[in-house]
Amino acid sequence: MVDIARPEIKRKKRIRRIIYGAVGLVVVVVITVALTRLKPAAPSVDKATIWPGTVQRGELLISVSGLGDLEPETIWTVSSAVEGRIIKRYMLAGEKVKADSVILDLSNPKLEQQALADKSLLEAAKSTYIQTKATLDNQLAQDRAAEADADSANQQAQMDKDTTEELFKLGLKSHVEQRSAELTAGATAKHEEIAKQQIATFQGSIAAQLAVQQSAIDRAQDTYNEDLQQLQDLHVRPGIDGVLQELESPGADVGAYATAGELLAKVVQPSKLKAVLKVAETQAKDIQIGQKATIDTHNGIIPGHVTRIDPSATNGTRAVDVKLDGPLPDGAVPDLSVEGKIEIERLPNVLYVDRPIHADANNTVHLFKLIDGGSEAVRVPVEIGKVSVDKVQILKGLNVGDTVILSDMSAQDNYDRIELK
Repeated sequence: MVDIARPEIKRKKRIRRIIYGAVGLVVVVVITVALTRLKPAAPSVDKATIWPGTVQRGELLISVSGLGDLEPETIWTVSSAVEGRIIKRYMLAGEKVKADSVILDLSNPKLEQQALADKSLLEAAKSTYIQTKATLDNQLAQDRAAEADADSANQQAQMDKDTTEELFKLGLKSHVEQRSAELTAGATAKHEEIAKQQIATFQGSIAAQLAVQQSAIDRAQDTYNEDLQQLQDLHVRPGIDGVLQELESPGADVGAYATAGELLAKVVQPSKLKAVLKVAETQAKDIQIGQKATIDTHNGIIPGHVTRIDPSATNGTRAVDVKLDGPLPDGAVPDLSVEGKIEIERLPNVLYVDRPIHADANNTVHLFKLIDGGSEAVRVPVEIGKVSVDKVQILKGLNVGDTVILSDMSAQDNYDRIELK
């Protein structure tokens, strides 16, 4: 029996160990590379927690929405026509008023004293007119009496003249007597003519003098009428039928002194309301005057149309006025919160689906599309066209009948496939 040298045996064992180690290292590297290339296992999602939507084809209504309030079409401001201290308040905000309802009483002793003084001036002007007219009438009566005497004297002189001429022809009167009677008749006729001219002239002056006095009365009457109107203005009235919206403070407080022109109250007509919506600035760019709208008062839907678009934005929104074309439902009052939709356009024969979370117009989003009868879903890119309040236009990536998950799936952003249970 031949013995093998121990050094040779040790060398062979060392070679085997090196070979085994190298093979093991290769196996470890292969396994590690394989594991790094494995995709993460598909997570499970409860079907009850998702919001699915099915792609359809047809007409798509593009609309924008906004929240807002009902506001009066017209707000009638009630201001103080005169200055004065508020001594009484008859009505509070929210009460119905008539055009001639008194809502506040003012007091102004200065106006009252001025009205009494102007009334005295008016009465004095009327008294002066009466006195002047009486004096002129008396003078005219005297002139008419004088004219009557002149007329009588003239008639008598004419008769004496005629008689003397007849007697002169018979030789019973001298030529001197005849001539004297003729001169007397001429003088009395002239005197009567002058008396009549004086009456005519005086009558003309009467009209002029009375016109001056009447003018003084008219001026005094106008002044007094203004005083009376100012006294009436101390009783503050709204001027229109409606609802008292508010009483300005401190101007409307009892005891406060209101200056002329100071705002005291506002009146609205609750039957004439409009909706003022706050629409996102990015959506308001497509709104135009005249577009149809619907206003939800939470107690009824009212049709309307756009009448005004605020040219400037505030806090990322623009105000849009909508005129209400239908009757107001019960409970519709100023400042009532409403929701509104404005119709932008209608797209015929397009693909569309309910609006997914975080879907913007003219953008590409990734949605999970259901497959295998709804047991799984895979992530697909979807090109979005125009966007409405609750629906979006599909340009590419989906077909009619496809069902996608519309709810927020950001928690699965790292997965291309999920299981639905």
